[in-house]
Amino acid sequence: MKLAVVLALASVAMAAKLPLTNPPVAILRSSQVNPDEFGAHSSDFEAENGIVFQFSGSEGAAGGANMIGTYSYPQEDGSLAEVKFVANENGYQPESSLLPVAPAFPHPIPQFVLDQIEFARLEDERKALEAARE
Repeated sequence: MKLAVVLALASVAMAAKLPLTNPPVAILRSSQVNPDEFGAHSSDFEAENGIVFQFSGSEGAAGGANMIGTYSYPQEDGSLAEVKFVANENGYQPESSLLPVAPAFPHPIPQFVLDQIEFARLEDERKALEAARE
């Protein structure tokens, strides 16, 4: 038991002497406007590591918050990742070149497939008419 306590204390002492792998990041600019009587608010900040965040919003018709804003951060390759967003009753709607885009449909639908779909539709109609007569 004494050995476990000694090892735990030694581990804590060694960890305290290790250099920070992620040192604190200075905030270069920070401002905040708290909600007024109409619910309007905004906030923005910039950190020394290149992260920038800005948004403004107001109270929505249904009582939620409607917000618009942007944020950006440097990527490992040195380029800047930028995202614009709207958040409201319709959900969070980001806009960025970083986001994946669904590919266009790879080919036109062959005619035999369209014929089969039409055949199935006509068969469903025929069955519905027969069921209505009974």
